[in-house]
Amino acid sequence: MNNDLPGRLVDLLGASAVKVGDAVPPHHATDWSGMVPVRPLALVMPSSTEEVASVLRLCHRFHTPVVPQGGLTGLAGGARPVANGIALSLARMSAIGPIDKQESCVEVQAGATLQAVQEAAQAEGLSFGIDLGARGSCQIGGNLSTNAGGMGVIQSGMMREQMLGLEVVMADGGILNMLRPMLKNNTGYDLKQLFVGAEGTLGVITRALLKLRPEVRSRTTAFLALPDYNSAIVSLRRLQTSFPGAVAAFELMWEDFHRLAIAWNAMAPPFVERYPLFALIDIDGHEDASTTAQLESVLASLMEAGAVADAVIAQASAQSRALWRGREIPAEFHSRMHPISFDISLPVSKLGDFAESCVAAMSQRWPGHRTVRFGHLGDGNLHLTTDARSIDASPEEAERTVEHFVFDLVAQMGGSVSAEHGIGLLKKPYLRFSRTESEIAAMRSVKAAFDPLNLLNPGKIFDLS
Repeated sequence: MNNDLPGRLVDLLGASAVKVGDAVPPHHATDWSGMVPVRPLALVMPSSTEEVASVLRLCHRFHTPVVPQGGLTGLAGGARPVANGIALSLARMSAIGPIDKQESCVEVQAGATLQAVQEAAQAEGLSFGIDLGARGSCQIGGNLSTNAGGMGVIQSGMMREQMLGLEVVMADGGILNMLRPMLKNNTGYDLKQLFVGAEGTLGVITRALLKLRPEVRSRTTAFLALPDYNSAIVSLRRLQTSFPGAVAAFELMWEDFHRLAIAWNAMAPPFVERYPLFALIDIDGHEDASTTAQLESVLASLMEAGAVADAVIAQASAQSRALWRGREIPAEFHSRMHPISFDISLPVSKLGDFAESCVAAMSQRWPGHRTVRFGHLGDGNLHLTTDARSIDASPEEAERTVEHFVFDLVAQMGGSVSAEHGIGLLKKPYLRFSRTESEIAAMRSVKAAFDPLNLLNPGKIFDLS
């Protein structure tokens, strides 16, 4: 690292694209993980791939670490900068399109927000297969770097499945252009997939070629009350059989989460009775009433079989939005509690048992704790959030002990400590709970080959030794 580097960066990009020291905006010092902020040596905001390459060449020359930053909505500390390095914001690289209707794809710069991509696709009668609560802030580069999932994975897959091609700048400033709109391309290693989920440790994603699909003409929303977890699986499989490829969401909420959503949104409870589980579902269909009629029939049969206790079908888009507002309260966790959040995955058959046994074990260890549970049933993803204020310990000690407690249970059941938020810094100590030493050694070898000086997002996911 060279003390002259900030000045050289200004010479390279201009003063408006480089912020140094106290001029670095505070929100670039950390992400939504809540980790202690770290002010970088400089914040650099390039506006093109060539400028990114020039910055990385200069940083490589002076052995200066580089931490790529997107919308800073990550929850694992993956975008927190380092004090002796630069933060590389892709926010100025937000161009989209034009939409290629023949190939059903669109080329976007990494700084484009997810919502902007969704809206651009919709304007052309198409849709993009990923949706997250942070859609207005999160950026495509960050979505790819963490292999984001969200609420549509059951139908469309994760971010990895939405990507046809990438452009990536390597640690030494070299550019890999892998923007080819072909589903089939068996010409050696599929290098672009190495950068998806790598959290910016192997290269900086600058452009992406994204798959699009025909826009859904209509979507029917329903809210189900369920007697137990097995009934949730039965209901999901029956819906998938009755509506092949059209079940767009099956969001599972335990009673603790549902009660919180009712209170925070000042909503009237959809059901008079109390139930242990609820499911929010979306079914894609046609503009006529046939989908709703078919859904009513399927739900009636599930109720007769005892798999569904009660159900409400949204009669208008406003009612659908109101139901979804209840599911999206996690966006308020950081402002209304001191959250210790878990993003874990298990086989679908084990997820229900884990959700019950984990909370029971926590109640024995920390009587009176406040924990809420929700998840994406179709892909085995459980989100569990504990309010640190309900644990008899300092917030830091509560976070440390609760994390180890929960992740140890995840490991015992053969699950993953991260389903869709990445590892970053927060989950780095627990990577070995879900990956073997051989796997971690192989990952280190890939990192050493792509970034031998360990300059790209150093210290994230794992240490090199």
